[in-house]
Amino acid sequence: MSGIYIHIPFCKQACHYCDFHFSTSLKKKDEMITALAKEIELRKSEFQGEVVETLYFGGGTPSILQISDLRFLIDEVFKHYEVVENPEITIEANPDDLTEQRIIDLSKTSINRLSIGIQSFFEDDLKLMNRAHNSAEAKECLALASQYFDNISVDLIYGIPGMSNEKWLQNIETALSFNIPHISSYALTVEPKTALHTFIQKGIIPQPDDEVAQEHFQILVDKLIENNFIHYELSNFGKENYFSKNNSSYWLGKKYIGIGPSAHSYDGEKRGWNVSNNALYIKSIQENKLPLETEILSKTDRYNEYIMTGLRTIWGISLDRIENEFGKSYLDYLNQQSAKYIEDHLLFVDENVLRTTKNGKFLSDGIASDLFLLNLE
Repeated sequence: MSGIYIHIPFCKQACHYCDFHFSTSLKKKDEMITALAKEIELRKSEFQGEVVETLYFGGGTPSILQISDLRFLIDEVFKHYEVVENPEITIEANPDDLTEQRIIDLSKTSINRLSIGIQSFFEDDLKLMNRAHNSAEAKECLALASQYFDNISVDLIYGIPGMSNEKWLQNIETALSFNIPHISSYALTVEPKTALHTFIQKGIIPQPDDEVAQEHFQILVDKLIENNFIHYELSNFGKENYFSKNNSSYWLGKKYIGIGPSAHSYDGEKRGWNVSNNALYIKSIQENKLPLETEILSKTDRYNEYIMTGLRTIWGISLDRIENEFGKSYLDYLNQQSAKYIEDHLLFVDENVLRTTKNGKFLSDGIASDLFLLNLE
């Protein structure tokens, strides 16, 4: 099974923390939709013999597109690819776009999963992040969406400067009050060249505190597990049968094609990425050229990717797979590097699978980097 990701590079306004590729001008929207459709067709040969299980509209803010645009792009995928009978089709949406009529219109398409960027239910947090919606819109859209969609995911951000443990717990409890079956939650990170980075440098906003973020993370884990969520990936929690199939495919190393400017692709042996420029992307596609750079992944690259994705998930790192796919020298290295983390109760081995402990989860990316190999080829 494989997946298709479509990057919609448009937003109403720039969130202060965001470093994704997008434009706040919709002038080239129609040209972009045409180009996306053409790239979908141009790349169909890459999925010969593959069956598409997931289709994901990300961005940017896909919910600012017209329903007709979304239908058109979905139809193009079905026209050119073999698709499973009931694919997971997700659209990322912002609360300010999700009026009742908009939600009804979306529910009449083949889109069956909403990923809603709430981030916080508090007005001061939303203003700090420069979100386009307010607290009332956040709550109203969830009340409406849950009437028409069963499969809904909510994004929340923790570690926001000034956010107390009590306030963070209230955010979680508010999300839970709408019976949402999936929550994705991330620590506020300061990316270079973002407005947030500039504000911190100027002393306008304080630097996020790692210790506070770790406390928030543990509160999140405890509260969601208490409410029958499964912590299946570092930043993702789902009730049974509500894991994101799209995201799970990425963590399990399945193939995916990324359509649109800045979108990434992966086929198990090489990784590719499109140009992060709307005008250049459109021009290239109009000339029947893929604006795509690729790199062949070495065995060490593939080992490192498996370590990173495996350690973030409940599926962990299969030591048998390490030995069978990469060789005994890789397994010996992994055993040697992981020993200290096992001794410190941050990692453990169960049924020959290496996983993080509860205390190790928040640190999994840092631990993974220490298990990486620079070169063994």
